[in-house]
Amino acid sequence: MAAAMLLGALATPWALAQGVYRIVGPDGRVSYSDQPPPPSANAKPVAGVSAGASGGAQLPSELRQVVGRYPVTLYTGSDCTPCNNGRNMLNARGIPYTEKTVNSADDGTAFKRLSNTNSLPLLTIGSQQVKGYSESEWNQYLDAAGYPKQSVLPASYRRPAATALVEAKTLPAAPPPKETTGTRPAAPVDTPAAPTVEGSGGIRF
Repeated sequence: MAAAMLLGALATPWALAQGVYRIVGPDGRVSYSDQPPPPSANAKPVAGVSAGASGGAQLPSELRQVVGRYPVTLYTGSDCTPCNNGRNMLNARGIPYTEKTVNSADDGTAFKRLSNTNSLPLLTIGSQQVKGYSESEWNQYLDAAGYPKQSVLPASYRRPAATALVEAKTLPAAPPPKETTGTRPAAPVDTPAAPTVEGSGGIRF
């Protein structure tokens, strides 16, 4: 009965699964929305739970099917002991997952929009949010989703590196200084050599 309730929760369409868009207005202001912007808008989707863990081709077929239905995403922050505990638990159980870090102000704004919380860690399994770290609760949801209780990952499997929730903005390179038309650099001035003082051992003053 409990497993059926958990499966029902996993299948519930949460707003988190819809995705969030990062929109840059004409004035340069950044905003976030869960509504798709018009094609003319300068917007890009913020990574969320809709994307499964990379390296799916390396997974056994039965695990690949579960990952396709209920991809796991772990949201973490720096200096977060519960985040580290949750990551270690997923690694020990052999759960393929995508890790998104929430460290910058943009990350925090997008995370708040995605999850309606500021608490880390956050685990998502499919469209289900599991807030905070509880080993027993995480295991219950992973069991209900059909993930194996012990690792079946091949030895060649490599976990994807954690990435920021919001892609870092890159500043454009400064253009080279323009040369003024008709202006030439001043010619170097020849400076006469200083005389050598006798008895100084060749030292010039």
